[in-house]
Amino acid sequence: MTLLIQFATTWAMTGIIWFVQLVQYPSFAKVDPASFPRFHAHHSATISMIVAPLMIVEALSAVAFLWAPLRVQTQWQIWLGIGLIGIIWASTFLLQVPAHSRLGSGFDESTWRMLVNTNWVRTLAWSARAVLVSFWLRQVLATGERFGV
Repeated sequence: MTLLIQFATTWAMTGIIWFVQLVQYPSFAKVDPASFPRFHAHHSATISMIVAPLMIVEALSAVAFLWAPLRVQTQWQIWLGIGLIGIIWASTFLLQVPAHSRLGSGFDESTWRMLVNTNWVRTLAWSARAVLVSFWLRQVLATGERFGV
């Protein structure tokens, strides 16, 4: 079950982050400056309701593999997965959240550019996690192993 939770949450976040990177964040520059604070407040509130639970469940289920690893997983793969989550969370709270806080008071092009450019860290890290959990799922299906606790 843990692997299915990992697979679902990681792939959900991978899809969301690619949408945010290629569609949502670029659209920030197209919003009328007078409307931007209200637009940004709506974006921040609604996206948080979607991504916060997914990120928390993804992280908890990744850590669960330390106590109940699958036979197809190696310790370094488990730690790689957790490390990628660490990179994602660090980028989120050290780079993206402060940028969003600055954008909350109005559009600023340099802050927006920093947000778009640094978000590639999360985009690539979630993509790497998606490959990793897909590899585990493929291995489990090939060996007939259970999906975890």
